[in-house]
Amino acid sequence: MKKAIISVLVAAMLALGLPVTLAGCKKNDNLIRINEVTHSIFYAPLYLADALGYFEEEGYKIELTNGGGADATMAAVLSGAADVGFCGPEAVIYVHIGGSDDAPRVFGQLTKRDGSFLVGRTEQPDFKWSDLNGKEILAGRKGGVPAMTFEYVIKNNDIDCTLNYDVAFNMMTAAFEGGIADYCTMFEPAASEYQAAGKGYIVASVGQESGEIPYTCFMAKQSYIDKNGDKVDALLRAVTRAVKYINETDSNTVADYLTAYFDGTSKASIKTSVESYKSIDAWVTNMAMKESSFNKLQDVIELAGELQKRVAFGDVVITDTAQKIYSEIYK
Repeated sequence: MKKAIISVLVAAMLALGLPVTLAGCKKNDNLIRINEVTHSIFYAPLYLADALGYFEEEGYKIELTNGGGADATMAAVLSGAADVGFCGPEAVIYVHIGGSDDAPRVFGQLTKRDGSFLVGRTEQPDFKWSDLNGKEILAGRKGGVPAMTFEYVIKNNDIDCTLNYDVAFNMMTAAFEGGIADYCTMFEPAASEYQAAGKGYIVASVGQESGEIPYTCFMAKQSYIDKNGDKVDALLRAVTRAVKYINETDSNTVADYLTAYFDGTSKASIKTSVESYKSIDAWVTNMAMKESSFNKLQDVIELAGELQKRVAFGDVVITDTAQKIYSEIYK
């Protein structure tokens, strides 16, 4: 990223096999192509909006692809392989700093804190963050929000430990199972499934410790937003309705809808994951990002040494549509 941002994005495009010519492909007018940073119960409202028919009611359907990292998700958006990126807003900040003729902008926020859980090799019912002193932790990709948020927690607790950034985000669980590091951060349902299999133990929520931060957001090129305001509106309305639904509905019922989106994951594990995210108040009700939250995100990135310069909230974030929809749904 930073000075080498263009090289990183091009490399990510090549790794995904995304030719530049994809930007000119004919698109389905009723389709919204979303590339998500990873597939997790953390993003349950997005899948629920689809399962409950909210997108269909808006006249659209969604196509989900998994980027396996914010850099790859942003590459998909920039190349035209995806209409909308769903990842950490740091990706938009990096592109804005690097310069772009048609830079993506955030138009909606879904998660408001880190969604990862710290998993250890032994049960620690009385876990304290100081227990990490002298330990090695698999914390994510250097420069990514998961890793930077964990760094923020470590520094705030004055912990002296080793953070391993060498393992790709979507390979961390496998690496941990293979014996690398003492602890690993995992999203749901991976964390609950790992614990249920007797391979490790969830000892803490990173999000509870770090506090609120704009963690995962929807973004698109400015040109796409300008030409597809109806799709942006539909996506925000569908997901805002789904957040309201998940907060007002028992986790068992929610899990029934989500099983189709997590093939091979038990309903019991999905239910547990939903309850875990409810317990830490993971989702926003108003998808319009707050400037104060955006500034805290930049504090976190700056503390990690990954921010060349701070950017203005209005340059990279749009809030009017999300705010309007929130006002309509929560009358």
